[in-house]
Amino acid sequence: QVHLVESGGGLVQAGGSLRLSCVASGRTETIYAMGWFRQAPGKEREFVAAISRSGRRTNFADSVEGRFTISRDNAKATVYLQMNSLKPEDTAEYYCAVDTFPASEYVPEEENKYKYWGQGTQVTVSS
Repeated sequence: QVHLVESGGGLVQAGGSLRLSCVASGRTETIYAMGWFRQAPGKEREFVAAISRSGRRTNFADSVEGRFTISRDNAKATVYLQMNSLKPEDTAEYYCAVDTFPASEYVPEEENKYKYWGQGTQVTVSS
């Protein structure tokens, strides 16, 4: 079992930045890909970014490419999402998720590929 706790959300003006963190606990040695998803009010949850176990491979949604970066510290069992040039349309609940499928460079976009999920952290971008 893996437990995930996100932090770093908040209210920011358009053009600003936020850094989200997600700390994993439990059987962290089973974690491979780590990802971020988001869900805006009235919309389905969508993929944001993912990073492979080695950190060498990343994957981003088109809507955040070039503005967001993802990184991880395996020693701390933590994944980060640096969000720059934020837009009002980035407003959403952001969720961390991890995959335990043993493929070192796998960076899936599909929700059903992720086994464990955090409770979410709210990001609100004002115009």
